[in-house]
Amino acid sequence: MIPFVRDFDFAYGRQDQVSPLVQRVIAENPGPFTFTGTGTYIVGGPQTGATVAVIDPGPLDDSHLSALLAAVEGRTVSHVLVTHTHRDHVPLARPFAERTGAKILAARPPARETHASGALDEDEDTGFAPDVVLTGGELIEGDDWTMEAIFTPGHASNHMAFALKEENALFSGDHVMGWATSVVAPPDGNMRDYMASLDAVIARDFATLWPTHGAPVTAPAPFLAAYRAHRLEREAQVVERLMAGDRTAAQMVPALYAAVDQRLWPAASLSVLAHLIKLVEDGAATIAGEPGLNADFRPA
Repeated sequence: MIPFVRDFDFAYGRQDQVSPLVQRVIAENPGPFTFTGTGTYIVGGPQTGATVAVIDPGPLDDSHLSALLAAVEGRTVSHVLVTHTHRDHVPLARPFAERTGAKILAARPPARETHASGALDEDEDTGFAPDVVLTGGELIEGDDWTMEAIFTPGHASNHMAFALKEENALFSGDHVMGWATSVVAPPDGNMRDYMASLDAVIARDFATLWPTHGAPVTAPAPFLAAYRAHRLEREAQVVERLMAGDRTAAQMVPALYAAVDQRLWPAASLSVLAHLIKLVEDGAATIAGEPGLNADFRPA
């Protein structure tokens, strides 16, 4: 069982000092994919005159913009960092950067359709373009903080996490969340990439994970081990459904997610599709035609 963390103290628009170098302001956009809402992080000292970076400004919301501007008042925003270009993370980046004079840093946006189904709340903000394109490995520095960009594709093809050296912490975006597993939605989401990125995060042995949605993960090692085991177990269950005669992702969802709210089944079907595509890549399954929710998959 994954030791999810779903209870934490927050209020919309309030600036909370959550560690010596990190403050958080949560946008009021709760939902099935955003949990309590998008958590925007401010990294740097809280004192007047400090230089700070802001991670994932969030949705286009005037009240959240006002709360962020109030939170950084008296400080210099040197960088706006974006984990990925889903619309619950990035639309406010440009308005906030224009008000503060900061540059926006992010991986290059994907050039393809984001999801096999356009029904998810996490669809792409197609108009976004960063000022500086990150590829992973870059160091981003302020007066008293140093962050490393870590490329973590899987949930999104352009997903970038940010490691805060001084606190051995990772701003994990949607790659790892404390309240739920992440949706991996083809064609932009990729399960093979997701698992490789998860292994890379595990290898870094971070002390804290700060997801964009929900509470921090303060014991990452056992949490990540359970997160990984869950993905492998789900893959095994998909193989079992193939062997039982199911041929499409849509057919598998009622059996695999019988205990899950049916409103989440469309997202679940996309993650099942991601597992099926990985099985084809692994040589454990075959597919007739192009991958999709109703594509015909068979055991190899």
